[in-house]
Amino acid sequence: MSSDDLGVMIGLEVHVQLTELKTKLFCSCDADYRGKEQNTLTCPTCLGLPGTLPVLNERALEFATKLSLALESKINDYMFFFRKNYFYPDMAKNFQISMYNKAGGVAFADGGKISIKLNGKKKDVRINRIHLEEDPGRLVHQGSIKTSPFTLVDYNRHGITLIEVVSEPDMTSPQEAREYLNNLKLIISYIGIANLDLEGSCRVDANISLKGGKRVEVKNINSFKEVEDALKYEIIRQKNMLKRGKIIEQETRHWDGRTTISLRQKEEEMDYRYFPEQDLVPFEISKEYIKKIEKDLPELPKARNLRFRKQYHLTDHQVETIILDKDLCDFFEETVNLNKNYGESDFVQICNWLINDIQGYLNEQNLRIRDSKISSKSLAELVEIAKKSSKIAKSLVPDVVNGIPIKDTELISDDESIRKIAKEAIEEMIEQNPNIINEYKKDPKVLNAFIGPCMKKSDKKIAPKKTRKILRELLSEY
Repeated sequence: MSSDDLGVMIGLEVHVQLTELKTKLFCSCDADYRGKEQNTLTCPTCLGLPGTLPVLNERALEFATKLSLALESKINDYMFFFRKNYFYPDMAKNFQISMYNKAGGVAFADGGKISIKLNGKKKDVRINRIHLEEDPGRLVHQGSIKTSPFTLVDYNRHGITLIEVVSEPDMTSPQEAREYLNNLKLIISYIGIANLDLEGSCRVDANISLKGGKRVEVKNINSFKEVEDALKYEIIRQKNMLKRGKIIEQETRHWDGRTTISLRQKEEEMDYRYFPEQDLVPFEISKEYIKKIEKDLPELPKARNLRFRKQYHLTDHQVETIILDKDLCDFFEETVNLNKNYGESDFVQICNWLINDIQGYLNEQNLRIRDSKISSKSLAELVEIAKKSSKIAKSLVPDVVNGIPIKDTELISDDESIRKIAKEAIEEMIEQNPNIINEYKKDPKVLNAFIGPCMKKSDKKIAPKKTRKILRELLSEY
């Protein structure tokens, strides 16, 4: 049965750490907690000790405004924080300072959308709301959560700024959910508010229901692939329960990488006893402030996609590939801007080498372009070499990526020099295999065996096409 036949409804709550902020949401503690000694980046304020008062990080409002504008959400002009009360070891205060869009409160922003494309079909997934909140601490287990004999708490993460993006249940398959997450990540990378490649920088609560069952929430999934896998598992589990006549109750479950495990019955909103945070005053987001942020907003993926097609005459495949990595896009434009005389064919060649050979080598080395030593000048030089010999250019890719300067790669193309190199290569091959001439006469493809020695003797600078021609002439004399 397809997802549509099962009546699958999926909504995602995505918690994004604003990793580009230097301090926490309500105190001046360092927000860069990764790799630091446990429980050393805390203060009385983020731990909620008596007598302390939180102070809102103004830059967090700027980042939230950027994302809301990028997602076409409506930013509310007057808002305040709430206390979300619950007892859990990772919340030192026993409450979380968050936003609540009921009881007189509003989210930071409402509405908006993320466009996805899957199997050639486009679809808009609606955004329900966006809000700011503080991150809880981090629970540490020995092994898995199911088998660990104890739980430790590291409060370094406690108070880090989170922005939560809550979708409507518009997705009908795990694949759509993953595509939605990929597009959200892409937008976030373009506006520069977070690096979602950092461990734990993005956590997803996936809500899923099938026709005839209640909504199940799978909590704190740490990768987009795991979100897809957890949803696939839940569809099978819930479908089998419904087949056996069992009732699917509303609950919270944990994904352990293979299966989902029941954690607790899902709390209702009344269980959190929301009430306004009395230690923080309400705040306003003016229209002038929004216009100022909007003016400084960088070019977004959708706009860049359209411009690349029009300005550089790239194919659909080229554009859709390069747009997925902002750093790759920036590097492409940096390269094409080196030469005002570049034309359409140059743009296409530079893009092809970047998304195929360069990106391919980077993937093999598990590197991103920002972590490599490649320069736009060296890529431009590589493409010029490729116009004469793509084989030589491909051999230089590792050097280019690792920042090794391209040596004098002027091809050896005069007949006399090539003839000398080719003759030496032939004599060398005959010495190694006296029968190779007969083999060549029976099968002309054996010519390829002579190309390698010619390339080696010329330090890969010999013109391939002319070398083949001269080799045939020389071999006909034997």
